[in-house]
Amino acid sequence: MRLTVRLVDIAARGILLHLNDAKSLGVLTGDRVVISSPSSGKVTADYVETTTTLIEQGRIGVYHHTNELLELTEGGVVDVSVAGRPVSLDYIKKKMEGEKLNREDIRTIVTDIVQDRLSPSEITAFVVSSYINQLDMDEIESLTRAMVETGDQIEFHSGPIVDKHSIGGVPGNKISLIVVPIIAASGLLIPKTSSRAITGAGGTADLMEVLAPVEFSASEVQEMTIKTGGVIVWGGATNIAPADDKIIIQEYPFKIDQIGQMIASVMAKKFAVGADVVAIDIPVGKYCKVHSIEEGRKLARQFIELGERLNMRVECALTYGDAPVGRAIGPKLEIKEALSVLEGSDSPRSLIQKSCVIAGIALELAGKANRGEGANVALEILQSGKALQKFQEIIKVQGGKPDIASAQITAGEHFYTVRADSNGYVIDLNNHSLITIARTAGAPADHGAGLYLHAKHGTSLSRGDPIFTIYADRKWRLEKAIEIARRLRPVIVEGMLIDRVPNVREWLPGRSRNHD
Repeated sequence: MRLTVRLVDIAARGILLHLNDAKSLGVLTGDRVVISSPSSGKVTADYVETTTTLIEQGRIGVYHHTNELLELTEGGVVDVSVAGRPVSLDYIKKKMEGEKLNREDIRTIVTDIVQDRLSPSEITAFVVSSYINQLDMDEIESLTRAMVETGDQIEFHSGPIVDKHSIGGVPGNKISLIVVPIIAASGLLIPKTSSRAITGAGGTADLMEVLAPVEFSASEVQEMTIKTGGVIVWGGATNIAPADDKIIIQEYPFKIDQIGQMIASVMAKKFAVGADVVAIDIPVGKYCKVHSIEEGRKLARQFIELGERLNMRVECALTYGDAPVGRAIGPKLEIKEALSVLEGSDSPRSLIQKSCVIAGIALELAGKANRGEGANVALEILQSGKALQKFQEIIKVQGGKPDIASAQITAGEHFYTVRADSNGYVIDLNNHSLITIARTAGAPADHGAGLYLHAKHGTSLSRGDPIFTIYADRKWRLEKAIEIARRLRPVIVEGMLIDRVPNVREWLPGRSRNHD
């Protein structure tokens, strides 16, 4: 069928057909067609959407990303025919039925994901089938290698190359901003590719973007790392393991983080940048992805085994996850706190201790410190000012202003402080609720939004003392966040009296204290 082109300004792949034209071709919404341009000779296959009103018969709506492949002009003509069904769908169905996928099966699926041959619903089917029928270690290794092979890779000619990762779930976990400059200041190379927040209040890339650009190609990351010893960039711009972002997008609505895919996601990015040693932070707690030490150890063994298969030395740290790391949650607030530590502040101690423990593991694995002494070596580098100097170099090479100080960073202009309504102690912090409040206030898109904790576990409070302050760049967002905070009560303050259970019978009308 030959159709006239109408360019549609939708930033996606796909084409739009009138329902009658679709019927003539014998296709339904979600089917694929091949579109070829007689003028340019270019051909691609894409998914069909149908309409009875937006496109008239005889025309084809071509979305932006599809047109980038075909280079069509408004009013031009294309030939449209029915496309074959990707064989990767058979492999996805195989996993749905509980069968094990071999390396070639997984490679085919990942290739089709990267090349946009699978629709979002088909990728979702792969995600859900892997969630229900868990990937074993052979499948995880195959997925990891396929993710790396279908994207860009970085190769360094000297080593060892170091990397670190936290599996997330804890608000305020800004340790990469301290760990990376400590490692780089020791003389090692650490090309840190980081994520943006999906459900959190600020991914490492969101935080670093407050200080410098974070979107670079793989070759630029390599060049900058060689020059300064380290970078902190957004992995999504590098084309490293590109299938990962496409899979994560389909996981998000279900709020699932399938363990096998998560391990492959983490390790693919480390493998693609040529990492020799990797330190992995696994927070453990009732509000974390990992709820118990036993679960954490099991996950750690999987990371370590996959590392051995990929010829990487991996060590994991199970860390306390029942409270935020430090006191700040949200891009500017977290950057301010991390910078103050690099500048010499001795608090918050949780941030300093965790950063030095994770950096210390990497230093030990890389031979820069003896076993058990890495954390002390990391602390010495931090306290010497060398880490701050290295962080300033990283900011500069990424195009930011290296002389910025923590005192110059200010949070959102609109704020509200939640105060204790009675005397007592902080007995519980709900990480999920804290993140929800910070996101409602605008984080991470609004860099000034977030919250600052004045009190953490065990803090003694008197009536009227500040518990936490919510910050926002926009007043209406602050008002919304205050409403959410009142409903969720993320910080619980109690005295020694937990509850009082009265003798109701004593106060019933017509009864006296001594009435039997």
